[in-house]
Order: sequence, then structure tokens, then C-alpha cells
Amino acid sequence: MPRVKNGSATRQRRKKILKLAKGYYGAKHLLFKTAKEQVMNSLAYQYRDRRRRKRDFRKLWITRINAAARINDLSYSKLINGLNLAKIEVNRKILADIAINDQSGFKAICDQAKKALEKVAK
Repeated sequence: MPRVKNGSATRQRRKKILKLAKGYYGAKHLLFKTAKEQVMNSLAYQYRDRRRRKRDFRKLWITRINAAARINDLSYSKLINGLNLAKIEVNRKILADIAINDQSGFKAICDQAKKALEKVAK
């Protein structure tokens, strides 16, 4: 029986890793062992940060909404509470976009939230 060495499969596997490591600094794109370690870490970071990006954007939207709400004499929490009481369903992404691009529209939303808060306070 002939001896099977499986060299072509090994070469393909290593080439695949080195292709993923293209552009890395130093030995990380040249040597298989270090490239493999870096590619594994990179894929883990990539997976983690796809989830983290959602958190980061939500934090950014909340910061923008809070800044715009304070210009209109409301805090972020009071604005969101007022919107819930007024049955205005708008997500934070759209609310932040309105706050930046349409100040008069955001002021109208804040006024409705203030009215809803006043009704509850009475």
C-alpha cells in the first residue's frame, strides 16, 4: 500500500490561515503558528465587537437625546417617561436623529412629553 502523507491538505489549511492574516504586522502574517494565534484572536474580537457595537450605539443615542432634552428643560429619564405616558412610541435611534437634524420637531416631542408629565402630576 502506498504511504499517504496528506501534504496538499496541510498546505491548503496553512494557506487559508495565512491569507486571513494578510496585512498583520511582523511575523503575524508570515509564520503559520503566530498567524494562527492572531487569526483566532481576531475572530474572537470580531465576534465580541459585533455585539458591543450595538451597546455603543445605544449609549451614543442616549447621550445625544439627553443633550437635546436638557436644551428643552427636560432630563433624559423624564423625557422617556413623558413619551411613554403620552403613548408616543419612537425608538432611541430615530429620536437621536430627530434631535440632531430637526430641533423644532424634537422641541414639539418634548412639549408633548411635558404635557403628559403635567397631567400625571395633577
